Amino acid sequence: MSAATPLVGSAPISGLLQGLYWFILVPGVYLSIVAFIAFSAARIVRIARAAPLPYPLAIYPEPRHPIRQALRDTFGMSQVYRRDRKFWAFLMMYHLGFLLLIVGHLDLFPNISVVSEQSRHMVGAGLVGVLVTLPTFFFLGRRFRSPVRELSTPGDYLLLLLLLFVFLFGDLISWGNSWTAKGFVMTKQDFAEYFRILGSFSFADPRTVLPGSHYHFIVIHVLLAELFLAVLPFTKIVHTFFALPLNAIRRLPWTRK
Repeated sequence: MSAATPLVGSAPISGLLQGLYWFILVPGVYLSIVAFIAFSAARIVRIARAAPLPYPLAIYPEPRHPIRQALRDTFGMSQVYRRDRKFWAFLMMYHLGFLLLIVGHLDLFPNISVVSEQSRHMVGAGLVGVLVTLPTFFFLGRRFRSPVRELSTPGDYLLLLLLLFVFLFGDLISWGNSWTAKGFVMTKQDFAEYFRILGSFSFADPRTVLPGSHYHFIVIHVLLAELFLAVLPFTKIVHTFFALPLNAIRRLPWTRK
């Protein structure tokens, strides 16, 4: 066996599998982002060009602070709070966790240091995984109960399952680094090097900067994330892009004419 043969644990990766892993971790990331942007833009244009609703969306009486109220409706989800407080609590937990998840991944890019550069752990040291994984279990279970079950489509279940397993494999990586004596071999610094490859468009093999026996977890995690981005524009969740504009239409006085 050549000394240059990439390893996963103690077993060598075949040339075909090595090429597949490289495609998933590098070109696949670029392709999934481009597909997400293109398909989302096309879907948004299609929705925007649809015939107007036959009924008004405005809420009466007019609020004293319409902009503040529109922002509160969007990010505080006050209507959900009034109807189902348990669902609202899981939604708020999920959105907080997802925001921290974005911050944690941005922290891996060069010149961004939310967590110390010397730290082996990402933002939250495993807690962020709890904040997004538990609500996703709840959202999926909720789809099997009436009346939500009757309103659900196969795409809803597919999206939630993809999201759940993206989080679970991310949890395996994050929790292994945070909550065990030795942790995974891969650290925040290793992931930062991988993000440096992506950011520089060098198309280098990530295996050169991601050592250890858990390389498979990274590949599966990234592959599931790519599938999630590809599926997302074709699901009902794309309507969340319109949350703030719709709340503005319902609240702002100059949109009522």
